[in-house]
Amino acid sequence: MRSLGHMFAADNQFWMGSRLASQLQEVSHDPSVLSDGNFWAVVITFEGEMTFARFGHVTESEFAHQPWKKLNAPWHSSMSKETYISYVQGIRESIANGSVYQVNACRELRTQISDAELSLEGLFSQLLLENPAPYAQYLKIPGLEIASATPERLLRRTGEVITTSPIKGTMTASAGEFGEKDKAENLMIVDLMRNDFGRICLPGSVEVSELFRTEEHPGLKHLVSDVVGSLAPNVSWREIFEAIIPAGSVSGAPKSSAVEIISRNEKVARGPYCGALGWVQGDQAEIAVGIRTFWSTGDHYLRFGTGAGITWGSDADAEWEETQLKARRLISIAGGELA
Repeated sequence: MRSLGHMFAADNQFWMGSRLASQLQEVSHDPSVLSDGNFWAVVITFEGEMTFARFGHVTESEFAHQPWKKLNAPWHSSMSKETYISYVQGIRESIANGSVYQVNACRELRTQISDAELSLEGLFSQLLLENPAPYAQYLKIPGLEIASATPERLLRRTGEVITTSPIKGTMTASAGEFGEKDKAENLMIVDLMRNDFGRICLPGSVEVSELFRTEEHPGLKHLVSDVVGSLAPNVSWREIFEAIIPAGSVSGAPKSSAVEIISRNEKVARGPYCGALGWVQGDQAEIAVGIRTFWSTGDHYLRFGTGAGITWGSDADAEWEETQLKARRLISIAGGELA
């Protein structure tokens, strides 16, 4: 299904890493369009719904700063603390019986916004100032607006070489070193991503180029690893996306079992949160995992997702607090209180 450019307003745009794309020409849900060599913004939900937006003009530019008036309305969670704790305890039981090893348990926060607050350009401007992130990006197309401060790379493509950099392990910037639990969880997801890459890469080309790197971000630090590989001949974008989405770091291991548990317990679809956000142009791409992300679909709600990776060693109360920690800084920038 394709929509053509004469229908689109002038304020549709995409920005990421000093790339500013404007003049929206087409919206498609078919990944085969990405082979045409044009510049496409990419949004794939956690559930696998694909949207690609082709822009006719791309230039190097800083994001034009816009003012943001902080919100006042409270943020409401899709799960109560008690429900989330029960969810975590259920995951630990599944781990105990051997059906899964790790699951990323998430919830959605949302708040009402008025017509005057519908544009997220100002919020994204504040995110760039107060919470800069390596894969920060802004997208506005019909029916969807995204302001993301994601720190996590899902896929970089340069020719036939692809790289993913899963994050597993998060703590406050002032905390000490990452412990064995974080490293074990990170290694589990690295192995999962190696397996995902193995489905689309030349045999023997997939390797871990860096293991357990600490990255500093505003108020937080993350444990990160890099997996690289060389694509097999004639692999399509559809095959790439089917292999790597949802990302292992925001689903779990084994992925199929984790996704089943997630779909059973999370009654609100994650949407762009924990999905894939970025751009493709020919055989070049930069696509991030949609964490630390605000989005609106024009229904007068602003949404934000938060979650934590659950293992057998997880403490349910501590995992709830981790989801609060991850949300608190970004919500304080947007405004409004966590209910």
